[in-house]
Amino acid sequence: MTLSPADQAKRAAAAQALGLVTPGMRLGLGSGSTAAWFVRLLGDRVRAGLDVACVATSSGTVRLAETEGIALTPLTDLGRLDLTVDGADEIDADLALIKGGGAALLQEKIVAAASDRFVVVADDTKRMETLGDFPLPVEVVRFGWTATRDAIAAMLERADVDGREVGTRMAGTEMLVTDEGHYLLDLRLGRIGNPEALCAALNAIPGVVENGLFVGMAERAIIGHPDGRVEEILPAGPAREDFVEEAMRSADA
Repeated sequence: MTLSPADQAKRAAAAQALGLVTPGMRLGLGSGSTAAWFVRLLGDRVRAGLDVACVATSSGTVRLAETEGIALTPLTDLGRLDLTVDGADEIDADLALIKGGGAALLQEKIVAAASDRFVVVADDTKRMETLGDFPLPVEVVRFGWTATRDAIAAMLERADVDGREVGTRMAGTEMLVTDEGHYLLDLRLGRIGNPEALCAALNAIPGVVENGLFVGMAERAIIGHPDGRVEEILPAGPAREDFVEEAMRSADA
């Protein structure tokens, strides 16, 4: 099979990430086109005898894993995971991410947060100096969703962003419903000046379940190029405490 340049890049990144997998691992399987290459390549290893326990981050990944002969286990049965490999819609120099273009951001973030190591695979088009060109997904409960939308719009007036359009994710003529039964709003921001602050501000709004900013979670990004070249990117900014743990401590304070 002849691969397009984009698929060559995605496959190269996924193949590099597969080298992190060892027998007996508890793995999180991400969603999206590059993560799908990781699942396919992992399927080859599983059929050859590799013993791993896997959790999927979306219904689409469940279907692909089943096709590849990869047995899945609920996250509630595995607890902590050794490694999760997932894709991203945008990646900045500090490895802050926008995810959720495939509508699985909530499950993806739960799995990533439950992992000792979270590695991102992507092609070179996903690297950005500043996040925000890709619409930022926000998952909201369906009850009173218009009030939640309006509260987000009001918060954005004070945020360090260039655009403030709040759209709804559609599936045909109906609003899309996520795997967890929620709606998705897409924020067209143009530029996100402070991802940490925006992430915290969004999640403080009643009705917001989670947002697609993954900040301080990825340990590295594996970037594939159309010529098969692969580079590994570590966070460029100063070392800092894990953002998720810090947010949890702040909430308990």
